[in-house]
Amino acid sequence: MPIAPITGRLRKGLWRDISVALGLGVGAGYVFWYGYHLKAVQRREEYYLKIEQERAQGQAA
Repeated sequence: MPIAPITGRLRKGLWRDISVALGLGVGAGYVFWYGYHLKAVQRREEYYLKIEQERAQGQAA
């Protein structure tokens, strides 16, 4: 009993794999950007602002 040729499966699987990979990649990028990066930048900016304010108070005194 011969096996029927598998036609079109590679193409369908390829598109599914590419779609899933891009979807997960974009999702992970958003999680990193909004979940970690922006919060880290805000903390850093607040730290530098605090240092600048302390330096300004030291020079004024």
